[in-house]
Amino acid sequence: MPPIHSLDDLVELVSTELARGDLSAAATALASAPLPDLAVLLERLPARDAGVAFRLLPKDEAMTVFERMDAPAQREVVTQLSDADVARVFAELDADDRVALMDELPAKIAKRLVQELPADERGETAIILGYPVGSVGRRMTPDYVHVYAHELVGVALERIQQRGGDAETIYTIPVVDDGRRLLGVVSLRELFFASPHDAVEAHMATALYAHADDDAEVTARTLVDRGVLAMPIVDREERLLGLLTGDDAHRMVEAARDEDEAHAGASEPLRRPYLTTPVFAVVRSRVVWLFVLAISAILTVSVLELFEATLEQQVALALFIPLLTGIGGNTGSQAATTVTRALAMGEVRPRNAWPVALKELRTGIVLGISLGAVALAVATFFYGVGIGTVIGLTLLSVCTISATVGGVMPLVAKSIRVDPAVFSTPFISTFCDATGLIVYFSIAKSVLGI
Repeated sequence: MPPIHSLDDLVELVSTELARGDLSAAATALASAPLPDLAVLLERLPARDAGVAFRLLPKDEAMTVFERMDAPAQREVVTQLSDADVARVFAELDADDRVALMDELPAKIAKRLVQELPADERGETAIILGYPVGSVGRRMTPDYVHVYAHELVGVALERIQQRGGDAETIYTIPVVDDGRRLLGVVSLRELFFASPHDAVEAHMATALYAHADDDAEVTARTLVDRGVLAMPIVDREERLLGLLTGDDAHRMVEAARDEDEAHAGASEPLRRPYLTTPVFAVVRSRVVWLFVLAISAILTVSVLELFEATLEQQVALALFIPLLTGIGGNTGSQAATTVTRALAMGEVRPRNAWPVALKELRTGIVLGISLGAVALAVATFFYGVGIGTVIGLTLLSVCTISATVGGVMPLVAKSIRVDPAVFSTPFISTFCDATGLIVYFSIAKSVLGI
C-alpha cells in the first residue's frame, strides 16, 4: 500500500480500492487513519462508497466516527445500510445526535426507528423532540452528570466516577440544589485538586447558561465566543435539563457560517462536499435565486422604459448605469452582511433598528461623498460638468439609501421570523437597482433640464 501523507491521499486510496472491489485493501487503509479523518473521509465519499467504508470499520470505531459526521452525511450513510444496521446505529447514538439525524430522515422512517428504541432511550428522544425546531433544547444532550452544592467534594467525585461513563462530557459539571435548580458550574479539574472534605459550593463558579427555548445558533455562538466547554440548559424555573457541548456548538456555528456565505452568494448551501454533490443538487441550490434575481431585472427594465425619453436626449447617461447599480447593490449587501453577522453574534436586536439605521445612514453619506467626489472629477473631465454633477449626486444618494436599507433589512427579517441572510439578498438587489435608477434619472432631469 502506498504511503498516505494527507487526507486527500486517503480519500483517493479508499475510493480506488473500493472501485477495484478490494475491500481488504480499503479496510487496511481505513485502519491506518485517525478517527477525525475517518469522519471527514466518509463525508467526502459518494453515498454508496461511504456506506461500504462504514461497514468496513470496527463496530466500536464505527459509532464514534458516525457521531462526528454532520447529519446530512449521516443520512447518506444510513440509506446504504440494512434495516438491522440502521436500527443498531440509531439506538447507539446520543439522544441529541439521534434527533438531528431524525430531522434529515423521512418522517415514516424516523417514526419507525423511534418506536424500535428501548423505552428509556425513546423517552429521552421524545423529550428533546418536544422542543421547537431551531431551539437549543433540541440540540442539548440529556446525558450529563451533576453534583449538589451542599455535598462534599469526595462524594461528588464518587458520583462522577460512577455515572460519568454515560455522560457526553464531564469537564464542565453543573451544580444544582435539591430541586435540580442550577446554582453554578464546577470543573472536574477544580474538584480533582480540592480537598475531599470541602463543600462543592466553595469551588463553584457562576454558570453561563441558556433556556431550552432559546435560539440554538445564538446560544452556540455565545458558547464559542466565551470559550467554555459546555453550557447548562435550563427550563423557565431554572431547573437543569441538559448540556450544550462545545463540539456540538462549533458544528452549529460552522454550519450557520456556511449557510450565510451561500446566501450571500445567492445560492443555497450544499448538503454534501462539492465533488460528491450531484449536478441536479447543485442546480437546485442556485436556480431559485436566479429566478428571484431575474424578476428584479425585469423590474429594472421597467424603470428604464419609464425614462426612455431621458436616455434618448442624453445617451451618455446609459454608460453609467452599470456603475451606479453595481455600487448601490454592493453598498446594500455590505451593510446587510455586517448587520446579519451582528444579529448572529447577539450584538444587535430588532429593537435596535433606529440606531442601526442612523449608523448606516452616516456610513452611507461618508461613502457617498468619497465615491461621489471621485466620480464627479472623472465624469466632468470626460463628459462635462453637467454629467459629472449628476453622477456625483447620484452616488451620494444611492450609497446613503442603500446602506440604510441594507442595514435595516436584516432586522426587519428577524422581526418577522425570516432568515435575514435569505431575505436580505434578493430584496436589496431588487430595491437598490430600481430605486437607484429612479434617483439617477430624477437627478439627471433636474440638473440637465431634460
